[in-house]
Amino acid sequence: MNILGMGVISACGRGVDYFEKALNEGWKKPSEIEVPHLKNRKSPVYQVDLKDVSEKNLFKKMRRSDKLSKMAVVAASEAFRNSGLENMDKRTVGIIVATAFGAHVTTFNLLDDILDHGEAEVSPTVFSNSVHNAVASYISSALGIRGPSLTVTQFYFSFHYALQLSRLWLDEERCDYVLVGVAEQYGEVLRYIYDTKLTMAGDGIIRPFNFKPTYQIPGEGAAFFLVSKRNSDNVLCKFENILIGGGAEGPGPVDLDIIDTDGILADESVYERSLSKDVPVAAYSPVFGSVMTGSAFNCAAGMLMLKNQIRYGNPVKDNPHGLNILNDTRNGPVELIRCIRYNCYGSNAVIYLRKKSLAND
Repeated sequence: MNILGMGVISACGRGVDYFEKALNEGWKKPSEIEVPHLKNRKSPVYQVDLKDVSEKNLFKKMRRSDKLSKMAVVAASEAFRNSGLENMDKRTVGIIVATAFGAHVTTFNLLDDILDHGEAEVSPTVFSNSVHNAVASYISSALGIRGPSLTVTQFYFSFHYALQLSRLWLDEERCDYVLVGVAEQYGEVLRYIYDTKLTMAGDGIIRPFNFKPTYQIPGEGAAFFLVSKRNSDNVLCKFENILIGGGAEGPGPVDLDIIDTDGILADESVYERSLSKDVPVAAYSPVFGSVMTGSAFNCAAGMLMLKNQIRYGNPVKDNPHGLNILNDTRNGPVELIRCIRYNCYGSNAVIYLRKKSLAND
């Protein structure tokens, strides 16, 4: 699948340029907020600031939407702009949203309203926003897309399944383009679960190459990609293959491994066993935070490397296991990148990204 456009919103800011800037600049201290279960203590978080997103035309149909939907619409809109194909027939575009937790913040707000005021007093707007597929609906409405839409929910591999489904839709000619991406929101309940089950990085630094113990800092944001089997002058790169569960060989030797280590697994040692000393490795979670669907953000970093032929140095360079990590940002040929994700059961999912073919250069 060719990637024709990409849109990202994260703690780094809105747009590909801000994400690229963050990769060049490296780690920055996350914001700190007060959380109920930590008395007299602030906690680090990678939060999205929507105050600077002032697009009346984009948000006029979603004034009552929640933050999750707004972030998704912004990233999806950026993917269209980035592709240069905003004037295409929107009936030929499909939407697939991948998420681990969906609108959990709105859902818990709904439950609080039921407990406080009873079922008869619950806001219908809050209820409608709590539905997982609300995000896809808002994207369709805001961008005028009239193709099929679907939401994929699964903790660790939802983005990978969404990519496989996108490829299937294109192969079956259900649509000519698919807008596929992820959206996740930070919330107090999620923060409590993370801090109860995992180790918080009190100094604000995720150390992706520690493997054990691991340190997490919750993040949020959205990343969307416009994919197609068609070629375009604006092709960024391509999804060469998506493998889930192992048992299949990749498309060849890779130039770089990107691992999704972000502290969401208490023991990430399994990643070390998947690496080769001959292949440099990178991990960019210290830029955007610990997110179940962080694979999409790491893929965004890989796409920029393939497009610009540059390798971004690791934002955090702690390397207790002596791995072949990228220490510095440098120019250099990059043809094939492998993005690796493991779940808590030791199963993996792998995305291969390849530089666009010479026919598109």
